[in-house]
Amino acid sequence: MIDIDNTIAQQPFNDLQIEQLVKNNTLEILSISLAKNAMFSKHVSPKDAHLIVLEGNINFHIQNQTVNLTEQQHFSFSKEVEHWVLAKEDAKFLIIR
Repeated sequence: MIDIDNTIAQQPFNDLQIEQLVKNNTLEILSISLAKNAMFSKHVSPKDAHLIVLEGNINFHIQNQTVNLTEQQHFSFSKEVEHWVLAKEDAKFLIIR
């Protein structure tokens, strides 16, 4: 039987929402939903990571730089580097690490 997961589509735009889609010994995928003007406060990733914007517009702040990312854009960043995210509009993105 094929199991289809609708977590991303059903994830609300209500401040910051984080859903773990996959977690095993080698891979973790997080679905992040940020309402307009919501912030994912400063933190670090335990592994090198990839961010893929599914919808919306975010500012990704890292190493005294701001990277503006919009739908269907991809950005990679290194582990243990402090960063934070601000939603310029309702946004959903994946973190793959």
